[in-house]
Amino acid sequence: MRELQAQITAVRVTHGRYQHFFGYYDKCPWNASGRYLLAHRVAIPTRMLNADDAATLGIVDLGAGFTFRAIGETTAWHWQQGAMLQWWPGDPEYSVIYNVRTDDGFGAVIQDIRSRALRRLPRPVAAVSHDGRTALSINFSRLADERPGYGYVGVPDPWRDVWAPEEDGIYAMDLETGRSELVISLARVRAFQPDGTMRDVKHWFNHLLFSPDDRRFIFLHRWRRPGGESTDAMHAVARHYTRMFTANPDGSGLFCLNDHEMTSHFDWRDPEHVLAFARRRGIGDAFYLFTDRSNEVTIVGARLLAHLGDGHCSYSPDRRWILSDTYPDREQKRLLYVYDPHADRRVDLGTFFSEPSWPIPCRCDLHPRWSREGRHVCFDSSHEGSRQIYLMDVGRLA
Repeated sequence: MRELQAQITAVRVTHGRYQHFFGYYDKCPWNASGRYLLAHRVAIPTRMLNADDAATLGIVDLGAGFTFRAIGETTAWHWQQGAMLQWWPGDPEYSVIYNVRTDDGFGAVIQDIRSRALRRLPRPVAAVSHDGRTALSINFSRLADERPGYGYVGVPDPWRDVWAPEEDGIYAMDLETGRSELVISLARVRAFQPDGTMRDVKHWFNHLLFSPDDRRFIFLHRWRRPGGESTDAMHAVARHYTRMFTANPDGSGLFCLNDHEMTSHFDWRDPEHVLAFARRRGIGDAFYLFTDRSNEVTIVGARLLAHLGDGHCSYSPDRRWILSDTYPDREQKRLLYVYDPHADRRVDLGTFFSEPSWPIPCRCDLHPRWSREGRHVCFDSSHEGSRQIYLMDVGRLA
């Protein structure tokens, strides 16, 4: 099958003198009924953040002329993933969870959007289980040092000068009680099937995601290449190595899914399979389907996707389509597309100009997301001169 061009219009749902965005591709911004869309509103220009830069958190009312209503504010955010703002699965119609900065460091809150009543949590969230009971947390200060644009500024990392601390890593937090424990340390993962590149360099964790049944989670283990700088780059592969791991929520069952130098964006297809843009020695960089706790790996979309490069990939709710995007081409345009792996068919949804003058850690990736019923996608874009949120109706795809 050849690739097709869909005739679908992108509708801007945020307006005004502020910049708006949702954040990462692995969360759904729609509430349970589909009426409200979560958003960050930012008054500052696109630049590297200072500790006191605040983002307003709010909802876009899709049933009332796309009006924006503020519900809170935070200084624990960044341009790529925001404040990890998302609907809390315990009440996906009216309650949200997001990260904040307090006098004690970084934490999170669960908030009712109607009353604004909130419950505070002692750690920031990096991933939330589908049943809303558990969150995984990492050191966002360490992440800010190593991947500017992804971590949070304003709180120093206590282990800044430690290559791979025993006392820091991935924490599991009970969202009812707030109790947490360290389940996987950086020292433990560095010692897991190590090689010579891991000595005398800094290690960190990033990009965590629960499996659909919450029985496993995935994360990336990264470490600097010798002599590598901590400043971010568009693909950053030249500056660090990456391994992709899965584990049980209590830290047991640790398994390395990919150790071929590079793994980037990923999504769970089902509880046993992970789609990821990664490198496999002897084959190259492409989208691969990995089978958890096995060595089974197959390439996905070799003919229609491989030449497009890395993208923010996610499965539609019915698992028929893969939604993704690209990084800017020579004309600074990003492609938004869906791909049907069963029919080997790609449908291009549109191309969108990317503002090239912004610092790379502050760039505006499309980060496309599916609606809960799979009829719509939304994405962030700068093609009209500022960072805004756009909506597409893809229900006609067949």
